[in-house]
Formats: sequence, C-alpha cells, structure tokens
Amino acid sequence: MRGAAGRLRHLSNLSSGAPYQNQNQLLHTMAAFKPTKIQVYPKLGEKVTQDTLYWKNYKAPVQIKEFGSVTNIDFSPVAPHNYAVTAFTRVHIYGPFSQEPVKAFTRFKNSAYCGRFRSDGQLLVAGCEDSVVRLYDISGKVALRMFKGHTKAVHVTDFTSDRYHIMSGSDDITCRLWDVPNATELTSYKEHTDYIRCGATSKLNRDVFITGSYDHTLKMFDARTDKSVMTMDHGQPVESVLLYPSEGLLVSAGGRYVKVWDLLKGGQPLVSLRNHHKTVTCLCLSSNGQRLLSGSLDRHVKVYNTTNYKVVHNFDYAASILCLGLAPDDKSIVVGMTNGVLSVKHRKSGVTESNKKGAQGRQNRRPTYRFFVKGKNFVPKQDDYLVSKPVKQHLAKYDKELKRFNHSKALDTAMESWMRFKKPEVPVAVIKELDRRGTLKNAVAGRDEKKLSQLLHFLIGNLVDPRFAPVLVTLAEMIVDIYRSVVGQSSVVDRQLLQLQDLLEREIDYQKELLEVMGMLETLFTASLPKKEALYPGISRSNGLTQKAQLV
Repeated sequence: MRGAAGRLRHLSNLSSGAPYQNQNQLLHTMAAFKPTKIQVYPKLGEKVTQDTLYWKNYKAPVQIKEFGSVTNIDFSPVAPHNYAVTAFTRVHIYGPFSQEPVKAFTRFKNSAYCGRFRSDGQLLVAGCEDSVVRLYDISGKVALRMFKGHTKAVHVTDFTSDRYHIMSGSDDITCRLWDVPNATELTSYKEHTDYIRCGATSKLNRDVFITGSYDHTLKMFDARTDKSVMTMDHGQPVESVLLYPSEGLLVSAGGRYVKVWDLLKGGQPLVSLRNHHKTVTCLCLSSNGQRLLSGSLDRHVKVYNTTNYKVVHNFDYAASILCLGLAPDDKSIVVGMTNGVLSVKHRKSGVTESNKKGAQGRQNRRPTYRFFVKGKNFVPKQDDYLVSKPVKQHLAKYDKELKRFNHSKALDTAMESWMRFKKPEVPVAVIKELDRRGTLKNAVAGRDEKKLSQLLHFLIGNLVDPRFAPVLVTLAEMIVDIYRSVVGQSSVVDRQLLQLQDLLEREIDYQKELLEVMGMLETLFTASLPKKEALYPGISRSNGLTQKAQLV
C-alpha cells in the first residue's frame, strides 16, 4: 500500500508540476527528456508519379490580359519559338518570356481567327469574320495576300507541308485550297452540312488535309480528287482535330468526348474518352508525342498517356478554356480563356543567371563556409573510435511545456489554430503522449468555454479519420465524463456536443452498411469458388463414414 501511495504521490507531482525534492533527480529527468514523437501518416491525395513531378515542375503562371476571348494559340516551329495569339480583332506575337507583344497585326475589320505560322516561321495566315483569308510577313505589318472567295466567317486556316498552299474552312460549309504565289483558289469542297470550325493539314503529304464540322463529322480530303476520301462520325459538334506525328492516328474533340481514330484502318475508332464535364475545345501533343493534352470549358486541362489513354495529370484554371499551346520541349504551357486572359507557365530551370553570378561571387570569397563543413562527409574506418559531439536539442513549445510538466498548457499549445488545421497529427501526438503518461484527464479538466470549444471543434473535424480515431475516441469519452454535469450551461458547447453525437451516429450507420456489404461480397466470393472433391473417395459426404462401416 505504501508503495502504491508513493506512486500516486509521484503521479500527482507530475500532473501538478510540483518541484522534486531531490535536485539531482530533477536534473536527470530533464536531461533525459525525449521530444514527442510525431507519427508520420501516409498522405491522403493523388499518387506521386513521374508524370506528376514532370507536369508540376512549372513556375506560377504569368497572366496577360487580351482585348477579347483568346481563340487560338500557335507556336512558331523555329527558334526562339515565338507564339501567335489570336484574340478579338488582333493577332499578337509574343516572345518566349515577354509579357508584351513583340509584334501585332491589327488591321482586321472584325474578329480574327486561327493565326498560324508557316513551317519556316516567316509567314503567318489568319481568317476573319469578314470571310477574307489574310497572309502576313512576320517582319511586316500589311497583309501580303488577301484570299477572297468565302461568303462567311473563316475559322480555320493552315499551311500545307510544301509551304506554297493554304487550306481554309468557313461557316459557309466549304473548305478551300489556295495557291500562295498566284493568290488564286485551287479547289473547293462543299461536303459538310454545318459550320467548319477546325482542321489540320498533313505534314507528310501536301495534298491531304482534314476538317471537322458542327455536323458531327470529320472528313479527309485529297487535293488530287474531287471529293473526300474518308469520313468519320464523332457524334458531337467537332471543336478540334489533331494529327499524330506519324499521321496514322487522328484525335478529335467535341462535346464531352475526345476520340482517337485509326486512319490506317479506314477511320476505325480506337478510343473514346469522357473525362471532362463540359465541352472539350482544344487538343495538343507534348513534344515527344507520348502525352495528349485536352482543354475544356470546365476550366481543366487534362494530360493523357498515349499508351493507355489514362489521365496522368490535371491543370486547373480560373475560367473556361478555349485554346491551348505547348512550346517545343514542353518549356511553356500557354492557355487562352473566355475572359480574355492568357495564362503562361514556364518550366523551372535548374540554373539561372542569378545563380551563376552568385556562384562566381562565392568562388572569389575566402573559403569560410568550406572550413566549417570540412570533414562532415568523412566516413570512419572500422578500427576508429568515434567521439560524437553532443547536438543541442531544440524543443517545440508543447515539448517545453511537457518538460515542465505543464500538461494543460502543453495541450493548449498543441491546439493552436494553425497547427490544429494544417498539422492535426501534432495535437493527436500530444494527446497520445498525455494518455501514455496518465495525465490526459488532468489536462482536459478545468477548461473554460473557449478552450473546451476548441477541443470539441478538433474532435468533430478529425474523430472519424481512421488515422486519428483510436486516440481521439479516448479523448471524447473523457470530455463526456468530465463535463457531463455542466451540460446545458453553454449554448456553444451544447451545440457542438449535439454535432458530435450526430457525427458518431452517422459513422456507426456507415460502419453497419459496410459490414453488410462485406457480408454480401464474402457470400458472392464463396459461391464463386470451385467446389473441391473429398480427399478420400471411400468416405461418404453424408456422414463421413466409410462404405464398409455403413454396411455394418
């Protein structure tokens, strides 16, 4: 009994913070104090893959305000890879890192569309609402050629692979091929029954091009024939088309669908993707052709693996996306939105000019830093005797209070707002340590309305988390036992207790439903297993007796 009483007095000294009688014992206890071990839980969220690391390696976006909705972005194929931005009545050309246009083509009578570079980066073609196709020299301001023949807005323009012809598609449901040197129309096709809003030319064959229309169809044309050579039905108004570099596959976007077609098999559909919540407006391929990007009005850009067409990454933006461009080597991602904002993300570089200058300056200084870190990476040999240098211990605030045996203050420190919301594992670790010491009840008792409300708020937010539930259930039971007598005296605490009760009831219902589902699945799995025959053929299944025993 005396020993038990002594242990109780010792426990009361710990909980109340009473000083030790023996000064040496106190010093020894304080010197041997071990900080609270914060358990590392697995992070809840997306799985970190090589794609995640690759596509997250971009700086914060630079936002540029245009005069209207950005409808098209096209990168120049030659260095320094400037990009043309078509918005409202202008086509602006930006440098790789410029926030102001280095060139502007503004002499459009109405909205401009689809400004695209030629493969040598010297010429640019664009359509317009006034039905005229304009050809510009990058170094000039006035149009070199104006191709007239369409009767409605021209939304699609592009150069053919030989550089001397231009393909155009219009709302007058015709697509035309133009000769650049003579400024004449070569051929015209009128097979679509609705607006032509997208198209692409072959980079391998100068005579082949593809158009997409609001009549839900994709058509491949060959300038050597008088009609289309292939037709595919997308099933939705087609907003964008994209040819793979090998040109054996075609990608189309329309409605909520992104579809892949095999051109070598006569336009046979391969894959149909439905990962967006609203209309998909634009498509783009990464520099190595192994990742496909799609932008949508749902404000998301999704990255697909072209091997299995699964989403490997996702970008979020502030407004609906109309167009998308990816620089060579994926150095920049440029997105145009309906609110007229151009969002530019640049890839993070390993070494910048400032880093280089700083490194040169450090080389000229005296080697003071190297002196202090000298020998840190030295590995002792097997026969060496290593004398370790004592490392000064830096304790967190709650550990300092625990070291002084101020358990209530330690719990208050761990319940600070930023720690409570951003690092809930820290308060849980402190509660676990107090419970291990047997002082959790003393730390919880004697709290005013504000401090008790903090504890209850933390419980409501984290009690049903599987990572914290084993520790927080003990805390919840103690709070209910200690403060049962004061129920009804505070409306705030009463409301939180009711929320806690409702949370527990819902969690219990979820657990019951899960148990029922697990029972059903177990029954299905058992029924699906093959039935095994008896190991001994002479034994009957009915009663387990051998046939001779049954005869007797």
